[in-house]
Amino acid sequence: MTGQGGTAPRREKVRVLWLAKGLGRGGAEQLLVNCARHADRSRYEVEVAYVLPWKDALVPALEAAGVRVHLLGPGRRWPLRLRALLTAGRYDLVHTHMPVPAAAARLLTLLTPGRRRPVLVHTEHNVWERYRRETRWANSLTYKRNRAVVAVSHAVAASIPAARRRAGEFVTVVHHGPDLGGAASGPAARRAARAELGLPDDALVIGTVANMTPKKDQAGLLAAFELLRRERPEARLVLIGSGPLEERLRAAAGEGVVFAGSRADVPELLPAFDVFTLSSRQEGLPVSLMEAMTSGLPSVVTRVGGMPEVLDDGVEGFLVEPGDPAALAGAFGKLAADPGLRERQGAAARRRSESFDVAGAQRAVERVYEQVLRS
Repeated sequence: MTGQGGTAPRREKVRVLWLAKGLGRGGAEQLLVNCARHADRSRYEVEVAYVLPWKDALVPALEAAGVRVHLLGPGRRWPLRLRALLTAGRYDLVHTHMPVPAAAARLLTLLTPGRRRPVLVHTEHNVWERYRRETRWANSLTYKRNRAVVAVSHAVAASIPAARRRAGEFVTVVHHGPDLGGAASGPAARRAARAELGLPDDALVIGTVANMTPKKDQAGLLAAFELLRRERPEARLVLIGSGPLEERLRAAAGEGVVFAGSRADVPELLPAFDVFTLSSRQEGLPVSLMEAMTSGLPSVVTRVGGMPEVLDDGVEGFLVEPGDPAALAGAFGKLAADPGLRERQGAAARRRSESFDVAGAQRAVERVYEQVLRS
């Protein structure tokens, strides 16, 4: 069918709401920014809502990407504000991230008249085993309201109980890539990053980027670094991030540990590292690991979640078991003793990162949108 003059009628944009708990500097939240930068604006009109007002570090980045942002908190009345937003926004699709606001949206959309009820899509960022009992209970009661689920790794997808999926629901695995914004690399970038962090030019530097929470196990990382320092007293450990355990970790840290805080310039700081590490006990698929690999860093990470899906042991770095500081220190020692090994694994990591495609990941998510909107 054509309009006047034989031109095709203009298709209205699909109104989409992305719903998150917070917009702090976490990996799941950064994915929203990356996806916003690559969304098909000719087809989708995207807005974002979040609950926790003190987790707002990424709001400016979303607004710079042309996305309208709604704050639902503070206080316990945020579900009422979400209901009002869902009514006023007349969204065609609600894409939830993080389980608590997702469960609320699944229940609240039941109150919307059927002809105006938005389709629900959910991204699962973590394996189900890491959720608290109350969260698993809320998921169990509401999960079948999802029309589709996007999982950030095959490990995450496998953790979703089949009994919780609705008939006809499908799960799509999408490996989201990083968006480093053209950050520089090479000797000049290394010197600048080390100057910014106050690091010696000739020190072996191990770095991590993670929120300081129990699941990231920076306590185990500090223990591993102490073991390494017995053989490599010149080594430095840089922790980028913040969180509820920061004060305790600072008190436990020995010599050579740098706490860099929560940073907006992580891509510019990565060249300061010789080795990237994550000591996590649980993961989905961390953006920080993919950023490090894209930057050409060898990595030592734990064999959890989706990390073995993108890093092969002994090729782009080393995989160790979680909760084993001695194994972590042993892998650090191998890389510390062999600059050639660091160079080879870093080059392999950069090659592997060519498969990380943030724009392609957003296209994959939009294909999910198209499928559920047609059904």
